[in-house]
Amino acid sequence: MYKECTLCARKCNVDRTKGELGFCEATTEVVVASYMVHRFEEPPISGKIGSGTIFFSYCTARCSYCQNYNYSRGEHGKVVTTKRLAEMMLELEKKGSHNINLVTPTHYIPSILEALDLAKSEGLNIPIVYNTNGYESETAIDILNGYVDIYMPDAKYSNDKLAKKQCGFIDYSKHNIIALKKMYEQVGELQINSEGLAKKGLLIRHLVLPGYIDNTKGVLEHISKELSNKTYISFMNQYSPIAQVKGHPTLKRRLNVSEYEDAKADLERLGFINGWIQD
Repeated sequence: MYKECTLCARKCNVDRTKGELGFCEATTEVVVASYMVHRFEEPPISGKIGSGTIFFSYCTARCSYCQNYNYSRGEHGKVVTTKRLAEMMLELEKKGSHNINLVTPTHYIPSILEALDLAKSEGLNIPIVYNTNGYESETAIDILNGYVDIYMPDAKYSNDKLAKKQCGFIDYSKHNIIALKKMYEQVGELQINSEGLAKKGLLIRHLVLPGYIDNTKGVLEHISKELSNKTYISFMNQYSPIAQVKGHPTLKRRLNVSEYEDAKADLERLGFINGWIQD
């Protein structure tokens, strides 16, 4: 799949095995920015101990406001073999992690699946979380079938012009909803056990951006129409401006209380009852 890369919805079709670079600029060498037991995800993901999180370098987007800017631009990270990646997963499980949380994994899917096969042959037995910006190709979702237990994609934009301007996405809303529906077909609604831990299913994240409440409204309407208002939503107000957007009229500031209240009103209006909000 690295020879004609179509892992994200952009489908660059470059031969990464020969050093050709697509939009993400990743080669076939897996670069991991960091890995840790992470305690600050959604409650059923972090649980009491934490989520075994592996942050990958490079990204299929160029979000101007990215909180992991150095990671997504490939400025930080270490090349690892698939064997070492498998070892990381096993280390995180041994530390008590409730799951293996793959953050920004799309451009490394073939290597990740190889590492998962190795780790599972050595006894890895906790849920696999696929934590993504939601800009996957249908092909990518198909080959993940059977490997991923919990899909945790973003639904960032309903406004495609905004998506392209801020993150470099092309036709984001169309590709995003296709990906979300395919993910749901594979794993269904989020299943949470008696201990409050997610074991399988779809959990959609949406970060409310300052100045763009209409975009949030559109995202929620798309999910309600194309999936269901029973879908679990993580509705986030944690946007924090970085230096790269200090000149932007709204992204230079945090979300204000009235904006988040307006956004939550749309969540209630559309009948979403499952998930989490931040106050």
